[in-house]
Amino acid sequence: MTHFNIHPSFKINGEKLQAPKKLISFLKEKEIEGVSFLEEWFDQKEYVVVKTSGSTGVPKVIKIKKEQMLNSASATGTYFELVPGTKALLCMSSDFIAGKMMWVRALLLGWELTVVPVSSTPLKNTKVNFDFAAMVPLQLSNSLEELDRVKTLIVGGGVVSKELAIKIQNIKTEIYATYGMTETVTHIAIKKINKVHEEEGELYHALPSVTLSLDKRGCLIIDAPKISDDKVVTNDLVRLVSETSFEWLGRYDSVINSGGIKLIPEQIENKISKVIESNFFVSGIPDSILGEKVVLVIEEKNEKKIKNSDIKEFLLGAELDTYQFPKEIYFVDKFIMTETGKIKRAAILEKYL
Repeated sequence: MTHFNIHPSFKINGEKLQAPKKLISFLKEKEIEGVSFLEEWFDQKEYVVVKTSGSTGVPKVIKIKKEQMLNSASATGTYFELVPGTKALLCMSSDFIAGKMMWVRALLLGWELTVVPVSSTPLKNTKVNFDFAAMVPLQLSNSLEELDRVKTLIVGGGVVSKELAIKIQNIKTEIYATYGMTETVTHIAIKKINKVHEEEGELYHALPSVTLSLDKRGCLIIDAPKISDDKVVTNDLVRLVSETSFEWLGRYDSVINSGGIKLIPEQIENKISKVIESNFFVSGIPDSILGEKVVLVIEEKNEKKIKNSDIKEFLLGAELDTYQFPKEIYFVDKFIMTETGKIKRAAILEKYL
């Protein structure tokens, strides 16, 4: 097995296991998720194979150096001051980078890790108080009543809606949204999303040793030499505040050109989230006059019939600009989702529209 050592303070579900083979045997015996990743982590290769989520296209399989994963784990530990003995919760799949990195952080930094089956209610069957945890927005939404048992929480894998952000403002847990992708070994930047001033709450701040810039499109370029051999050129439109902070605006590849006016769906969604609780998304579809027209797609089993003349009334309170109003609203019984819980917009449009 590889030379990566297990920190002497590391524990898994209360057990202190220092030998990789014993750790893996314990997981197999207790049927705890993570065996496949740890077998790969402790082998002789310098990299692990990771699947991307596939939310914006076909899922890819990429190789990430183990040294880069260790550097990422170290940066997170430094930023949040997570010392040996930190009690952490792993409630995400180890098939994807977010779950893998919780293992790496725990092994490297000497955490006491509690692993629970992946579910939408990760705190339901636990009694432990945790110093640190990572969740997707759905898990956060379903854990509000028990969240006071978590000191620091990072949220990734999707956008935290305005409605959910309002619900968490008075929770004592320190909650952060993360920005990153598989190619950057999970997050390279974070933003506080509760107990903050509105303007400050829109800004992501880079982790140590990460610097940022823009390309000609206005998309973010990430320079993180400790976790990526090359600069990562993203398709994320941002407002760059400094070389270490930015506001995320939306995806370049989802911009809608409607009658010559460029609209960012994510900005429209941010406003609509004030008035719609169901899953939804905004997109552009071909139009013979405008080139593309804005449409709103809502996950709703009991289909409503909304006339074009009633759309503004339906979205009353969203404070949309004139050009941002959808030309049509569609209702879909069940959204197509990725394994990590992200909405597959292109697949839904192709199937239903």
